[in-house]
Amino acid sequence: MVRPHVRTGVVNPLSKQKISFDHSTWVLVRRLFNEGMRPYMGKVTAAVFCMVVGAAANAGYALLMDPVVNKIFTEKRPEFLVPLAAAVLATFAVKSVCNYGEAVFLSKVGLRVIADMQARLFAHLMRLDIAFFHANSTGRILSRLTNDISQMRFAVSDALTGAGKDASSVIFLIGAMFYQDWRLSAWTFFIFPIAILPIRKLGRRMRKVTANTQEHMGQLTTYLEQAVQGIRVVKAYGMEDYEKRKVGALVEMLQDLIYKAARVRSASSPIMELLGGIAITVVILYGGTRVVEGETTPGAFFSFITALMLAYRPIKSLAAMNTNLQEGLAAAARTFSVLDTQPTIFEKDGAPDLVVLEGNVSFEGVFFTYDGAKAVLDGIDLAVPGGKTVALVGPSGAGKSTVLNLLPRFYDVTDGHVLVDGQDVRGVSLASLRSKIALVSQEITLFDDTIRANIAYGRFGATDEEIEAAARSAAAHDFIVSLPEGYDTLVGERGLNLSGGQRQRLAIARAMLKNAPILLLDEATSALDTESERQVQTALELLMRGRTTIVIAHRLSTVVNADLIHVLDKGRVIESGDHNALIARDGTYARLYAMQFAEEATKVTGG
Repeated sequence: MVRPHVRTGVVNPLSKQKISFDHSTWVLVRRLFNEGMRPYMGKVTAAVFCMVVGAAANAGYALLMDPVVNKIFTEKRPEFLVPLAAAVLATFAVKSVCNYGEAVFLSKVGLRVIADMQARLFAHLMRLDIAFFHANSTGRILSRLTNDISQMRFAVSDALTGAGKDASSVIFLIGAMFYQDWRLSAWTFFIFPIAILPIRKLGRRMRKVTANTQEHMGQLTTYLEQAVQGIRVVKAYGMEDYEKRKVGALVEMLQDLIYKAARVRSASSPIMELLGGIAITVVILYGGTRVVEGETTPGAFFSFITALMLAYRPIKSLAAMNTNLQEGLAAAARTFSVLDTQPTIFEKDGAPDLVVLEGNVSFEGVFFTYDGAKAVLDGIDLAVPGGKTVALVGPSGAGKSTVLNLLPRFYDVTDGHVLVDGQDVRGVSLASLRSKIALVSQEITLFDDTIRANIAYGRFGATDEEIEAAARSAAAHDFIVSLPEGYDTLVGERGLNLSGGQRQRLAIARAMLKNAPILLLDEATSALDTESERQVQTALELLMRGRTTIVIAHRLSTVVNADLIHVLDKGRVIESGDHNALIARDGTYARLYAMQFAEEATKVTGG
């Protein structure tokens, strides 16, 4: 039976991991409330209580204008002077206390929601697959954690919480207005619904502009990170002007988008100013006519217009709030889209731990594709005997690194099985699988921390004695103690304070400390000079002793002593055997070895 080169129905794991977002306003608001604010309902309730009482006090002040004008200024009755003045003072005192309480409670809730969301987002990112990080640039991901979270603060702290305050004030003040004169109120508020359509349109434009701005901010972060990290290459090739033009063009695009957002944000205020002017004009004409004709008192009229003037500010704020809310919701949509992205690599419920006894590794009929079309591994069968060193060699693109990525389940096979001592890696827990595997690659990852902390990354909770023992085994102890701070020396960003050989030996020390039964070496010495390679190779030989080791190396001279060599080409194993057997076979391996031997001989003779 012929097995398919690519299993049907397989989709690109990278495309599945790309961030996308398309959420309606109410869906996002509901999610922000349910997932962000609901845990703090006690403080939210206290804030709402302060809002309501403060809004009622505000409306009470407007209603007090009726007896103030009628009893004091019109009828000139002195017995009402002190009581009414005290009542006005009391309303302001109640309003001030409630405003303070509301601000404190809402600030606490808003900050907690943002902090929780940021921590939750980072925790979720740590769960996602490597495919997600390959599909999304570093700048784009960092933009989610920084810029988007900051924008969400507007949605939570300013828009959602501020809307409650303004809405409650408007409700009480409108109630006061209808209490004084329902006909005049009806004429006044017939005007404001006219603003709904343009305000909604502005909100949609703001969401779109903000989304584009955040995308470009992520791109800018990526550009800046690449330029800073690659500054040696930039200067070596004289590309400073090119990088300046590239970043400058993006900065100009961002400036245009931010300016467009400012124009959209500013548009709601003139609309509400105009409508507010129309409403007040109607009140003066219609209400003044009623006062002149004796249909209402001056006190009632001034009480009404006071309530209207007090209501104007929160109504205006509610109109502006929509554009501010859309800014925050655009960021929330992007944040929730990351949170909604589910890892494609997961373990089955109740998956048992991996048990490694002999350390045998085998690939049985393994197919793998990154894009759903071209098979990187094409039905590969490959055996790695336990406790032995097996090398994978072959031209670039043969699938060697993919083999290493499939064993710890950085990716899952498209078809076939990867087994460790007969256990399919997809059937065991991820934590137990990865705890049994140590990785040392050409691209060393060191964190901007101490040497001690970087080695201890191999096993959390290791003692200082265990860390030092691992460093000695990796031939790193001598250079570490020669540094000013010894094991407490900061290695710098990506370990730039150390040489390539020193970084490599720290990576080996980290793997020594982990003490895993399976070791993966991916071009671990290819970028080193001769002396550094000799020191690292010595440390690696000690690390490989007694472990199942899979080695990828382009320099065949480093793997001639391997117990078994698999030659890969176009995703298939085309030759297997030890060095002598493959040389005797006079096939692909023999030709590759002869070519490299000739090149090295040429270098030695200076030809």
